[in-house]
Amino acid sequence: MKEVPVNTLHNEFPPGSVEAKDLQHLLHPTTNLKLHAQKGPLVNERAQGVYIWDNQGKQYLEGMAGLWCTALGYGNEELADVAAQQMKKMSYSQLFAGKTNEPSVLLAEKLTAMAPFEASRVFLGLSGSDANDTQIKLMWYYNNALGRPEKKKIISRTRGYHGVTIASGSLTGLPAFHNAFDLPMAGVVHTDCPHFYSEGLPQETQDQFVDRIVNNLEDLILTEGPETIAAFVAEPILGAGGVIVPPKGYYPKVQAVLDKYEILFIDDEVICGFGRTGQAFGAQTMDIKPTTMSVAKALSSAYLPISAVLLPEFMFDAFTAVSDELGVFGHGFTYSGHPVCAAVALRNLEIMEERALFAHAADVGAVMQDRLREFADHPLVGEVRGEGLIAGVELVKEKQPRVAFPLSQGVAAYCAAACQEAGLVVRNIGDTIAFCPPLIISEAQVHEMVEKFATGLNATLDWVSKNTQ
Repeated sequence: MKEVPVNTLHNEFPPGSVEAKDLQHLLHPTTNLKLHAQKGPLVNERAQGVYIWDNQGKQYLEGMAGLWCTALGYGNEELADVAAQQMKKMSYSQLFAGKTNEPSVLLAEKLTAMAPFEASRVFLGLSGSDANDTQIKLMWYYNNALGRPEKKKIISRTRGYHGVTIASGSLTGLPAFHNAFDLPMAGVVHTDCPHFYSEGLPQETQDQFVDRIVNNLEDLILTEGPETIAAFVAEPILGAGGVIVPPKGYYPKVQAVLDKYEILFIDDEVICGFGRTGQAFGAQTMDIKPTTMSVAKALSSAYLPISAVLLPEFMFDAFTAVSDELGVFGHGFTYSGHPVCAAVALRNLEIMEERALFAHAADVGAVMQDRLREFADHPLVGEVRGEGLIAGVELVKEKQPRVAFPLSQGVAAYCAAACQEAGLVVRNIGDTIAFCPPLIISEAQVHEMVEKFATGLNATLDWVSKNTQ
């Protein structure tokens, strides 16, 4: 086990405690199970605004918006009231067989009005994973409806993250989500990660890097056969892959290749959507023209689980054209269009508009980006990157040329633990420390977050100097 700040080590817990029951009963997602059994859990007990408290009374500034999702922060009473009122009025209703409910209809109307492309229809689900799973099924259904049964493959990217179901987990381009799960499934292929700092060749300019990986994309399309490829899927800024901001000009060149071969663009806005990049959608920040879009997370600020797939009318027309032949459109979930989730999501979006939260995210995001870039000269920092209120600070052994720390040393994991000790929640992704605070964070709280990160980073430098070569 890697050395971590001593106050984060828990080897024994009182019988009957939450910690002891956790170790006895829970199977944790995205967790090193053996290490968790040795350390035990951190029990979050309450939260308000941008702060969260553990069951020992320690306060943490929430630097990750939970899992990139608590846009309005914690404890918003309006959303709690909306949920309670809708539960009392109608706690559940479904959308199967032509039934509907007003919150779902109004939310769909709101989303199509907000979309940065000609969206006309909305399919509601519960998570980003099921939204991207739905995207694959819709692409298959669409091409079958058009009489193109061979046009089914999806191109994703290495280091992209799109979920963990069998289908969406296959889109994900991170080995941890494939190992021992027999993924990716057939029909999903991956192209280059657009990260110049880690993937650029010696002496290669950023423009040359973009041209090379876009040419690689076109070569992949030609090798697979353009007639077999339905869509390309991308997060505007890659989140769980390390907060990767693609170079300027990358997406327009990608889009030109996709248009050339009649390949649709699935825009995964699960992390970037609803103000995270300083605009309503990452597509606007990164110059993307989507065909379809997936949203979740900040759609309800994580107050209740909900996701949505937005699609254009021409796809819906193709679906309805085969209704006489196929009958039922056989896709949907028990909780698709859950009225309580939809009501909360709708009010969440209204609050964002009323508080001009996207503009606020752009303003305080500029402060956060500037403050984090102050660490560019730190001995451990290779690159600082981000847009709006999402950022990554990559830790390296050597800056230029980039030399990464061996993963076995766990340097970024140590840094995340040191930040936690300093009262800050961040997330280490490989050797990148990710930041994604709630959109409601104030400028003063941004400074507080950065100062706590400095404490954790300097503690890490001291540890590295004593424990690594």
